[in-house]
Amino acid sequence: MSVDRGRVENGGLILFLAGITLALGLVVSSFAGALLWAALAALLFQPLFQRLLARWPDRRNMAAAVTLLIITVAVVIPAIVIASLVVDQAAGVYTQMRSGRINFAAYFQQVHDALPLRLQHLLDSSGFNSFERAQARISAVISNSVSVIASQALSIGRNAAAFLLAFGVGLYVTYFLLRDGDRLGPAIVRAMPLQPIVAERIADKFVAVVRATIKGSGVVALVQGALGAITFWIVGIPAALLWGLLMAIAALLPAIGPAIIWVPIAIYLLATSAIWQAAVVILSGVLVIGLADNILRPILVGRDTGIPDWLVLVTTLGGIDLIGLSGIVVGPLAGALFITAWQILTEQREEETNPSERPPSPVYRP
Repeated sequence: MSVDRGRVENGGLILFLAGITLALGLVVSSFAGALLWAALAALLFQPLFQRLLARWPDRRNMAAAVTLLIITVAVVIPAIVIASLVVDQAAGVYTQMRSGRINFAAYFQQVHDALPLRLQHLLDSSGFNSFERAQARISAVISNSVSVIASQALSIGRNAAAFLLAFGVGLYVTYFLLRDGDRLGPAIVRAMPLQPIVAERIADKFVAVVRATIKGSGVVALVQGALGAITFWIVGIPAALLWGLLMAIAALLPAIGPAIIWVPIAIYLLATSAIWQAAVVILSGVLVIGLADNILRPILVGRDTGIPDWLVLVTTLGGIDLIGLSGIVVGPLAGALFITAWQILTEQREEETNPSERPPSPVYRP
């Protein structure tokens, strides 16, 4: 009788935990993005906090405050400045598109007319049945991309109070996650309703993917976008910072990369007889922007996340489509945890079949 009562009580506790967790999620859902980025910032800058804590072992609050100040000065303020400049350029391009001063269809027509006749006929007779139809489709994609950036900028402006509130909440939570993160991490792992070894392995994969995505993919994409913006500014491309941002976003996607931005620009420059400008863009794209990934990624990412490139591409695009900018991290993270969970299940089944071939247990390092 007591055993049945214990099962009922345990089941009731699980139902209560599920219900209260769902309720808490609904309560904080409006700050979900701020809380996510606060957790990511605390995880990424935890080593810096530990170094400061080693210098001030009895001043944990001061170490967390100084770390937060460094994050604000080195990351937040530059991001706000760059975002404001990009918003201005996106709004300017959007206004010029609406007024007809910028016509992407005309630009593509210039490229088409500059091609050899045989290539023109080939393009006109393949794919979309006519080059004009393809031209309209590509122009619509570019126009929609710029329009989305401009509309999002206007939306942030209209909801400035909500944005500032979420921003303040994010900084506030970051402080406490920095201060108590080295204690919260192991506590969460111990509380997970999984075997300790499985929980440690999942936590280890979570940390690895987050650090690889932000330190590796994120930083490399920002560097490539900055190099692209500088290159476009040198050759006189309008709204160079906006195109640099689009290049940074494209650099996050495997098999696509920043070439999807600078190659069409180089083709357009060649078609309009801007030879030296096109040469600068091509040389920068191949020798500078293209090599930045090969040089920086091994330095910034200490270990492989074990995610195939095609899965990174699909999960990143899907994550961005589902939840916006946060999907850059959440998408690959979901893919990595999916693979890890299935690997663990497969290994457990193999272990049941061949107990003598049990693989070594990984060690969790918060």
